[in-house]
Amino acid sequence: MDFRTLQLFQHLATSLHFGQTASAMYVSPSTLSRAIQRLEEDCGAVLFERDNRTVKLTEAGRIMHNYASSTLDAWHKLKSEFDQLNPVLKGELRVFCSVTASQSHLPSLLDQFRPQHPQVEFKLTTGDHGMSFQKLVDHEVDAAIAIKTPDIPPELAFFPIDTVPLLLIVPRDINLKKLEDVNWTEHSVVLPDSGPSKRIVHHWFAEMGIRPRVYATVGGNEAIVSMVALGCGLGIVPKAVLDNSTAAKRVTAIKLNNIEPYNLGLSCLKSRVNEPLIAAFIAQGA
Repeated sequence: MDFRTLQLFQHLATSLHFGQTASAMYVSPSTLSRAIQRLEEDCGAVLFERDNRTVKLTEAGRIMHNYASSTLDAWHKLKSEFDQLNPVLKGELRVFCSVTASQSHLPSLLDQFRPQHPQVEFKLTTGDHGMSFQKLVDHEVDAAIAIKTPDIPPELAFFPIDTVPLLLIVPRDINLKKLEDVNWTEHSVVLPDSGPSKRIVHHWFAEMGIRPRVYATVGGNEAIVSMVALGCGLGIVPKAVLDNSTAAKRVTAIKLNNIEPYNLGLSCLKSRVNEPLIAAFIAQGA
């Protein structure tokens, strides 16, 4: 049994999907299957019930999941203590953020971090904001630029770095300049199908007493900007997304004063806050 196998098991115990875990952990499905089989042989117990359609943890699997989590946390703590013996930080720091955050907020953090810690290897993974917390819990990454939501897992720490307002955007060729000009019965809307925006946008429409005429629901704020620019309807997106979009010149932005903004910050496991690499990175956002 090794730490890599425990990492593979822990991710699979959460995803319950061999294909998803293999892709996320950069191994082939066959390699993942062999690793789980070896782990079950070492444990002398079946850890997963699986057939052609479903994967479920057995009781032994649930016990193993608790063990894997505590063991990996202890390993990271041990590495942290070793790192403290060396005044020069080195090693790999795995960070996750959205594509937009990698353009809007990550550069300033790295501009401060890299000159101070040139021997640290920085590994970046990008994806939807909604994946941030799960990747931290699964130990796939060490830190993330994330959006604080009401359902943030209790084992995660969050350090605010910015407040990002949300804007209403309309196609440039539609003569709309302020919210009061919008006749919601005449215009379709492109809505987010997941992530922090879904909750915020749906809540805003409910608070405003508006039943939007939905043209489409899409994944990612960048896709909303593109579809609005193509004339498919109106949309609500974070200002940072619009500022970094190549389609920004094809839409008009309208300020919304009564919608919840994004609370953007750096997040990591509470048990790892004091690890030197993570603490040094989080310090850049202070």
